[in-house]
Amino acid sequence: MKIAFTAPMKPLDHPVPSGDRTMGRLIVKALERAGHDVQIASTFKSWRKEGSDQIQAEVKSLALNEAAKVADHWVQSGYRPDLFLTYHLYHKAPDWIGSYLADQFDLPYAIVEASRAPKRQKGKWAFGFAAADQALERADAVAAIHNADVACLQAVVSDERLDVLLPFLDASPFQQAARSRKSPASPPLKLLAVGMMREGDKTSSYEVLARALALVIDLPWTLTIVGDGPNRDHILQLFPQEKINWLGALPSDQLPAQYASHNLLVWPAIREAFGLVFLEAQATGTGVVAGDTFGVPDIVRDGVSGFLSPEGDPEAFAANLRRVLMEPSLAVKLGQAAARHIEQKHTLVAGAERLDAFVHKAIQNHKHRQEAHIS
Repeated sequence: MKIAFTAPMKPLDHPVPSGDRTMGRLIVKALERAGHDVQIASTFKSWRKEGSDQIQAEVKSLALNEAAKVADHWVQSGYRPDLFLTYHLYHKAPDWIGSYLADQFDLPYAIVEASRAPKRQKGKWAFGFAAADQALERADAVAAIHNADVACLQAVVSDERLDVLLPFLDASPFQQAARSRKSPASPPLKLLAVGMMREGDKTSSYEVLARALALVIDLPWTLTIVGDGPNRDHILQLFPQEKINWLGALPSDQLPAQYASHNLLVWPAIREAFGLVFLEAQATGTGVVAGDTFGVPDIVRDGVSGFLSPEGDPEAFAANLRRVLMEPSLAVKLGQAAARHIEQKHTLVAGAERLDAFVHKAIQNHKHRQEAHIS
């Protein structure tokens, strides 16, 4: 089928590295693998850092102008999609374009990676929250990307329209890199952290990681850090310099080899939706020590492919680290289980199958709505 696509939070053509953009591009790739023709309807960005009625009313006006232009182009070119799909919707990034075009052309409308924070119903984000809710109510199918978002979405999305579509990746380059992995693991274990060095949650994750590593300083380990950003100097000074190797930000094609050359990915995942790095690491046969945050337990099997600790708890994180550092063979077992887990649940093939079922569900739900309206 023909699918029109937009990503109002982070348009896919932006060059800045982002797990969110990577996931959006993977969704397009998986849909194409399933045989669908995906066209980017608009690269309009509705996300704003600051919120207010005035700011978001201005964004709405710009978005509707963009939607009208897209509609004119469709009419003039004769293009009519079978479905409109929006990726990543929430109060900071409402979707006025998809819902407008779906109404104008009577299209099935679907949303992947929807989240809802009821505490934003009032205050500076109230305008965007209401707009996001309107899109959710209009949608024929809505997919959360992890189970933690389901409860809040159920307030506005009926069960027959709501799914959980777990994240996935193109595992091939990571599985290929895994063939170079050296086994067994032996001290000092090689730990790896991958994350941008920007303000906010990423910096908080590095700070928790540093506190946890300080609690296992008596054990043999080294840490490689992949990432860069405005908080680089602050972050790097958190760690003992004799035990770290900072590589800066690396191109995506160099990451598989890094995962495969390390024994364990360590990342506290403060406020992360799920963390694409956990999928990537596990695909190379690298076990995980992470924070039990939002969608992380949906993609890391606690006690099987990794160990999870309460979000932001450096003592619990350190206890999990100590467990693996004192038994290096455990890192191998976690890694082997991680590779099997990704192969079974989170490959591009698996993602394509889930997305194909999801978009067909949206079309069927739209037909049922039309029939109910006529009757």
